[in-house]
Amino acid sequence: MLAAGLGGLGLILSIVALVRLSAVKKLAIEVENAKAQVASMAGDVSAASGKASDARQRVDSLASQTQGGFNAITTELGNLRTDLNKLATAKTAAPKPTKDGAPDKPGPGGDYTIKAGDTPAKIARAHGVTSAALMAANPGLEPTKLKVGQKINLPK
Repeated sequence: MLAAGLGGLGLILSIVALVRLSAVKKLAIEVENAKAQVASMAGDVSAASGKASDARQRVDSLASQTQGGFNAITTELGNLRTDLNKLATAKTAAPKPTKDGAPDKPGPGGDYTIKAGDTPAKIARAHGVTSAALMAANPGLEPTKLKVGQKINLPK
């Protein structure tokens, strides 16, 4: 009877071991599946890291180009400011017209006496200068109020 009891106990232990072995096998399969998922995720992370590095390089390049653009604009604004200062200085240095619109002294190209039918454009064309240059040489001159005999400056 002892042998039969020990045999029954052995049988019960064998069944328990088989059940546990089956659970261990299932767990081993789950572990293998998890390993495969981790490996796949590692590949995804590596790819994402490469893309992030490329994006960082592009952003750095854009930042550099943007800074270069700002530097160029700053330089150009400085040049424009210099040109404006020169124009302001030239304007204040231009001869002041008298009450009749005639300049105090002849311009660098001499002076001109207005004739009947003259307009700033006609005078400028005849002397090979632009109307704008003619008007700049004669501050305060009203183009619609030219008078015959009036003297104006001619730019070079």
